[in-house]
Amino acid sequence: MHVDIKLLTSLTIEREIPLDRLIIAIETAVLTAYSQTEGAKRHAGARLDRETGEIKIVVPIFGEDGEKCGEEIDEPEGFTRIATSTARQIIKQKMRETNDAEIVTEFTASVGDVVSGVVQQGRDPRMVYVNLGRVEGKVPHQEQVPGENFAHGERIKCFVIDVKQGLKGPEVTLSRSHPALVKQLFALEVPEITDRIVEIMAIAREAGHRTKIAVRTHRAGVSPKGSLIGPMGARARAVMDELHGEKIDIVDWSEDPAIFVGHALAPARVEKVEIIDLATRSAKVTVPDFQLSLAIGKDGQNARLAARLTGWRIDIHSDALPPSAPVE
Repeated sequence: MHVDIKLLTSLTIEREIPLDRLIIAIETAVLTAYSQTEGAKRHAGARLDRETGEIKIVVPIFGEDGEKCGEEIDEPEGFTRIATSTARQIIKQKMRETNDAEIVTEFTASVGDVVSGVVQQGRDPRMVYVNLGRVEGKVPHQEQVPGENFAHGERIKCFVIDVKQGLKGPEVTLSRSHPALVKQLFALEVPEITDRIVEIMAIAREAGHRTKIAVRTHRAGVSPKGSLIGPMGARARAVMDELHGEKIDIVDWSEDPAIFVGHALAPARVEKVEIIDLATRSAKVTVPDFQLSLAIGKDGQNARLAARLTGWRIDIHSDALPPSAPVE
């Protein structure tokens, strides 16, 4: 039974694995295999010579008084092949574990960021599999956008929500519906966000339909909305194309809740915003009669997203009609 100690040492240096830890793992596995063979002796131990790479099964010899007085080498017939195979398996396993740990560490740093990959075919039709290079990520059904369909080989961007070591290797959970995906896509397109000149203060999203983003600037003379829209609308269009045409409303953020609520209802034009109760964060909004349906939106979507964006209860009514039910 022999292990190439020079090769083993090179592998441990390359993979940054302590040599002693790997040797102990090999000895433990070989001893386990020995104990399962017919005629295995009690109190035996496996020993890997650090100089020659020889693996031996050492059995202690006890005297009449029960004290250890020596040891002998046990070499069961056919066990050399078993021991060699076991050692190879343990080395491969430790290399794989180290590689998996590197991948988990690498992608853990990407949690909260956007990654790009290629869609792969998988056995579960409800899951979207994405080849990320060193590992395959998964977009679970609940993190997918209704109506989005991807072809094998198509390149997509996803938001990393979780990375962990699974039973079969690293598991990277991705999302296409997370609101932060839109935020990070804009960060990739807008250098002013990277340079912290423009900041996205709030975001509300109904994936596949509409997103509202509130932005502010930290430098005079820089338009936050213009930065996200880009020349001829190129930056916003690039993000919408990645989201398969999802509509995006970009509004100005304000510390004044009345102003912010008014902006959040865009594209509707707001006549007046009254703060009803600061404690319950309730506001009453008046819009022109012909803008009422636009302010509320289809199935209440515009008002609902505005409420999520601002964190305020919004009571919308026209200048000609009684107030509608408040939206939270």
